[in-house]
Amino acid sequence: MFRLRFEISEIQEYASQYSYNRSEQIVKENSERIKSRGYITKNELKIIGEWKTPRSKSRLASNAEDYIQEITQIAFSTENEKLRIEILNLLIGVGWPTASVLLHFYHKERYPIIDFRALYSLNCEHIRPQDYKYEFWEKYTDFTRGLADQANVNMRTLDQALWQFSKENQKSNNI
Repeated sequence: MFRLRFEISEIQEYASQYSYNRSEQIVKENSERIKSRGYITKNELKIIGEWKTPRSKSRLASNAEDYIQEITQIAFSTENEKLRIEILNLLIGVGWPTASVLLHFYHKERYPIIDFRALYSLNCEHIRPQDYKYEFWEKYTDFTRGLADQANVNMRTLDQALWQFSKENQKSNNI
């Protein structure tokens, strides 16, 4: 199902070309504090939304503080993988891509970010957000963890490489 469009030996190279913006830096800076606390606040969710999906800002803001905290606390503490990702989708303005960002940066386990750029780089651009279901997520997560292990990189480095490859190649192919 998944096939890396570039050589595994090029992951570090593509990741090194990835450029950060300020909001991503803030998302990363909050990581250890959120992991040790075990939940996300409304303000932190707003920051994540500004980085991942700016147009969902008002929808994210409509979630109550206690609801955000309880949902994310369950997601970060449960042993049930399906519950872990799917409960995050209960938050208004959070779909699979944003839920995957929450797990990617703030869960103690390794998780990929799912979006069209990563899927393009894995030769799965035909998969659309409406096709995201737990079974697909599970296969995607297993594949990317294995790929990161093969390349001897962390999940953040792999995500950056997938994103950067897609950006470069979709631009050159006018996609």
